[in-house]
Amino acid sequence: MSSYFTDLAQQYIDGEWRPGTGSWDIIDFNPYDDEKLASITIATTDEVDQAYRAAARAQKEWAATNPYARRAVLEKALRLVEEREREITEVIIAELGGTHVKAGFEVHLVKEFLRESIHLALRPEGQILPSPGEGKENRLYRVPVGVVGVISPFNFPFLLSVKSVAPALALGNAVVLKPHQDTPIAGGTLVAKIFEDAGLPGGVLNVVVTDIAEIGDAFLEHPVPKVISFTGSDRIGRHVATVCAAHFKRSVLELGGNSAIVVLDDADLDYAVDAAVFSRYVHQGQVCMAANRILVDRSVAEEFTRKFVAKVTSLKVGDPRDPRTVIGPLINSTQANDVSAAVEQALAEGATALVRGTTSGNLVSPSVLTDVPAGSALLRQEVFGPVAFLIPFDGEEEAVRIVNDTPYGLSGAVHTADVERGVAFARQIDTGMFHVNDGTVHDEPLVPFGGEKHSGIGRLNGETTVDAFTTLKWISVQHGRSGFPF
Repeated sequence: MSSYFTDLAQQYIDGEWRPGTGSWDIIDFNPYDDEKLASITIATTDEVDQAYRAAARAQKEWAATNPYARRAVLEKALRLVEEREREITEVIIAELGGTHVKAGFEVHLVKEFLRESIHLALRPEGQILPSPGEGKENRLYRVPVGVVGVISPFNFPFLLSVKSVAPALALGNAVVLKPHQDTPIAGGTLVAKIFEDAGLPGGVLNVVVTDIAEIGDAFLEHPVPKVISFTGSDRIGRHVATVCAAHFKRSVLELGGNSAIVVLDDADLDYAVDAAVFSRYVHQGQVCMAANRILVDRSVAEEFTRKFVAKVTSLKVGDPRDPRTVIGPLINSTQANDVSAAVEQALAEGATALVRGTTSGNLVSPSVLTDVPAGSALLRQEVFGPVAFLIPFDGEEEAVRIVNDTPYGLSGAVHTADVERGVAFARQIDTGMFHVNDGTVHDEPLVPFGGEKHSGIGRLNGETTVDAFTTLKWISVQHGRSGFPF
């Protein structure tokens, strides 16, 4: 594993590994024990420009490459991930504090998205459309947008980089990737190394490890990229969308959430408890689809709460290298402090702690809170950590109102013995995704993924990915002579 953090602690621009030329370094720490993993001299605005210019030069030839040849590169990338799965798992555990379960989940999804991208290379189809003009043929071509800028987050960095990078490449685009500064290897240079070793031509994929304190909006404002794919908070997403709109760029925004899992009066409570605990506490709650709020019909709330609390208190907190660990560290001290402050705020507002978590360094153990006042801002915002809010309700109408009382609309779930009752409930929720008798955390390569309201703009996966990273071009052919009025 150590070789990844030494060999890949560089910029990757125009097919070359080289240090940045900035005046300071990003230090990559293990969030569990604060071990220094890597030191990377940051990229400057000049290197961002070099990366985009290299991508623009390489993209034309890559787009003209036979799609079967592009597919072969993606097939090799998949084989490399399979061959290097143990090392990649170690990187995820060390760099972002992911547990073995979380790392396995992330690598599994990366392989699934690479498999789908292999098919995407051959998927774009043109059309011939009729015309009211005699002798006119309308051809509609689906073509790459050109260069795509990708900004990935720290929570699922390997997956959420590959999820945009691989399909963009498959469809004939070039890419410049900027990983989060807390996960520069798993979210950035590891991806570059896999594609380099898979035979991707130099310049088609570039990775710049940098910080907005150094480059400002240069990554967004640069004239080369036509699409920016951003995954992160709605606060930053709003800024990304604003800058992109000002520069006539398309933005695909996968933002935060405040999902709810709803337990109706006829639910299988043991199963609902398992789904709710996973949906709230997977990867320490650092998941945009996580169930911040757990709504339970009052008629079954006492039994559900007893079982839920028992399961939460059984979760092992500690070293993510231990396969038994369920709750590892949060990514950094800022996140840990924010989560601790949210718990303190809830208690100050009158909430009751059924489980009171503690904080030690970046390790934050689970909290379960109830009696949070209905007007509390905490119930309407995203808490990116292992804190669950239990909320009783009286009847489905009240449950629908509570679930929708948030600026977000990403995911959610409902549990009931009657599937069609669950579907009817789901249809009333203002969200991009909703699941009946399951958890809230799901992502599948073929199904459109994205949110409503502050949870994002646009969709990824399957055909929606084709829409995101290609554009349509109309070419008409006039057979014979056309008539003109003058």
